[in-house]
Amino acid sequence: MTVLAVAPLLVSAVLVAGAVGKLRHPDDDGWAALGVPAVLRREWLQRLHPWGELLLAGAVALLGGGLGLLAGVASVALFTVYLVLVVRARMRDEGASCSCFGARRPITAVTVVRNAWFLLLAVATAGTTWTMPVFGGPALALGADLSWLPALAAAALTVALSLWHPAPASAAVEAGVPVVGAGGADAEPGEYVRARTPAVPVMLADGRTVNLRDLAARGPMLLLAVKEDCGACRPVIEAVPRWRALLPEVAVRFLLWPAPENSSLTEYDEPQSLHDRFMYVQGSIADWSTPAAVLVGADGYLAGGPVSGYDEIEAFIGDVYEVLHGERPPSSTSAG
Repeated sequence: MTVLAVAPLLVSAVLVAGAVGKLRHPDDDGWAALGVPAVLRREWLQRLHPWGELLLAGAVALLGGGLGLLAGVASVALFTVYLVLVVRARMRDEGASCSCFGARRPITAVTVVRNAWFLLLAVATAGTTWTMPVFGGPALALGADLSWLPALAAAALTVALSLWHPAPASAAVEAGVPVVGAGGADAEPGEYVRARTPAVPVMLADGRTVNLRDLAARGPMLLLAVKEDCGACRPVIEAVPRWRALLPEVAVRFLLWPAPENSSLTEYDEPQSLHDRFMYVQGSIADWSTPAAVLVGADGYLAGGPVSGYDEIEAFIGDVYEVLHGERPPSSTSAG
């Protein structure tokens, strides 16, 4: 009986970890990114989701008999949905990400294997909890033999360590994009404090509205805030093709205020321009003067900037290049 109780308690631990992560780091656009049907993408459902996971975690750990069986079947259904969603997302886009445990992370083969393992544990749970006490369930069954507590603690610790992903603080973040402070590559360590990328809506040139943080999860971006009637912006606009050739690892995008059809700077080819008609992006990051640049990492955090002015942007891009390639860019593209 004690052996059979381990799987339900591990499933409960995973559900608690997922719920706590979602409560700590809400991701309003996460369901859309995973391909959840639009009919289910209701704000109230997303808000209740982590609380439902906590409720299911308690049921799986503390109920047996028929009630435990229902909880086990519910966990099988939930983890089946999770597995299907991550597999479909990865097949659809190799750069896809999910916020399964709060902070958004890329979906990799390890993610798929992890979710398959969780599903296997859920199946074991559904197949065993019905044999346990109705009230107390796996927790009561395991408690009868204290010799299993160290093993369970070790298993729970393994789950916790496997799921814990602290925010990157070094120069080499997961996306391969350096963290560059406003003071440049020579800034003292810790001088640039990374902030979360704002989860605000922006419009692509083709008219689609996307979440900025979700868009960045596909790959790092350098946003160039410019205006058509800004004389100081002209050198930045003209330098964009050169900067894109210099930094192919980064999507260099214009950040514009007019709607796509009202701007001569609109770029319909990838990387499409972004249109922040209500100034959500600037209002969520910092008040800057145009032209300005900010580096957005694929891990959900800003990786550098903002900096304003052509010379500052040129030097900033040189800093990014230097951290990526270990040397300053060719003299023709450096800040002089």
